[in-house]
Amino acid sequence: MNATMSAALVGAVLVAGLPAVGQSLPNLFPLPDASGFVETGNLGGGPIAQNGPFFQSLGTNGRSCSSCHRPAEGWGISAAEVQLRFLLTLGTDPIFRTNDGSNCDHDIDTSSFFGRSKAYSLLLKRGLIRIAIAVPANAEFNVVSVVNPYGCNDPATLSAYRRPLPTTNLRFLSTVMWDGRESAPQTGTQKISYATNPADLLADLAHQAVDATNTHAQAATPLTAAQQQEIVNFEMGLATAQAFDFRAGALNAGGATGGPAMLANQPFFIGINDPLGGNPMGTPFTPVIFNLFDAWENQSANSQRASILRGQTLFNSKPINITGVAGLNDTSNLPSIPGTCGTCHSSPNAGDHSVPLPLNIGVADLDSPLDVSYLPVITLQNKTTLEITKTTDVGRALVTGLWADIGKVKGPVLRGLASRAPYFHNGSAQSLADVIDFYNTRFNIGFTAQEQSDLIAFLNAL
Repeated sequence: MNATMSAALVGAVLVAGLPAVGQSLPNLFPLPDASGFVETGNLGGGPIAQNGPFFQSLGTNGRSCSSCHRPAEGWGISAAEVQLRFLLTLGTDPIFRTNDGSNCDHDIDTSSFFGRSKAYSLLLKRGLIRIAIAVPANAEFNVVSVVNPYGCNDPATLSAYRRPLPTTNLRFLSTVMWDGRESAPQTGTQKISYATNPADLLADLAHQAVDATNTHAQAATPLTAAQQQEIVNFEMGLATAQAFDFRAGALNAGGATGGPAMLANQPFFIGINDPLGGNPMGTPFTPVIFNLFDAWENQSANSQRASILRGQTLFNSKPINITGVAGLNDTSNLPSIPGTCGTCHSSPNAGDHSVPLPLNIGVADLDSPLDVSYLPVITLQNKTTLEITKTTDVGRALVTGLWADIGKVKGPVLRGLASRAPYFHNGSAQSLADVIDFYNTRFNIGFTAQEQSDLIAFLNAL
């Protein structure tokens, strides 16, 4: 049993002793993961109530929002915990439903434990939910073919396999969903901007709550306005971060500001620290994104704290020659951009981008440095130029229909990472080591073994 599975098992036992759904979770209750403990703070103070619509089955298949958004997994899911849930329920927990939890929704057998293991293999191994999205009628491309190993080969409605995003730390969002479809005029939602935030975000989250209940929970009746508001209020009231590291100790000790308490007070507005000039205050961009562990500069007695601090410094300062990133190099007409991690993860002490900026860094490409052989191969042709491209996920182009948006997705908030492996929208990075390997190979950064270890220690402490 690996460390992640062990942590999931410990967490399951621990959570089993907590108040049941319908009661409450103590505020800042430490929940174990592979590197320590993650905590969630209730911005309103007091315990985190579990009796609202977020935790209720409002559809027809037994699911609630909490089926895929769990406090011990940073309000997302981890593959290890999903595997444990499968074993404990023999694959009957509500997350295991054929409308989107299975690899395909037809020609599958879920009548036996073995059949369910096969049908839900992507959810079990990668934490992936199948998202079926119709190709826009005005798309600049045709779908030439879909080669899906699980049988969902429909070229008109494509199957994308994606990780559920956390329903915490939402005030840092500049777009909702990986492909931004819940912040797009094409879906009747609003693009998030400085002038309209946070009203735009709140409206988008309310719309997303309806869509999620209708599709994932297969609701027969739509959410009421009151239920939508309760779900949005609950989500917006959560702040989650790693609070304790098994080797470094408390992440707010010795003057450090790790953990959710300080995160709840982190200043943010749309465009803050944008490297492309989108900051409405006109403040110059700084690559010093994280300063959580600055106070550990002279605390060398603890080797793990020293490693975390070195990793923070690397995140803020290691040069990266950014090339071939659709949405960045092409739109700026710069084949090569000197940058750092903070160029794309610019929100201070949160790590996502503070403006809507979907990018294609190659995670969905067939030649990704990571294994994507478990995903479908989708061949597209530009209607005008007749150019052909292949991808495993069409990304934002399924929202906008634009050829230039193929493969683009947003970057997530980087807090609570240790609790919710695997990583990237398609789960192709099984560990943070895989994440670092991806960037190291993709951009030829040249991380040493020590630098990789330090970066992993830092990311685990977020």
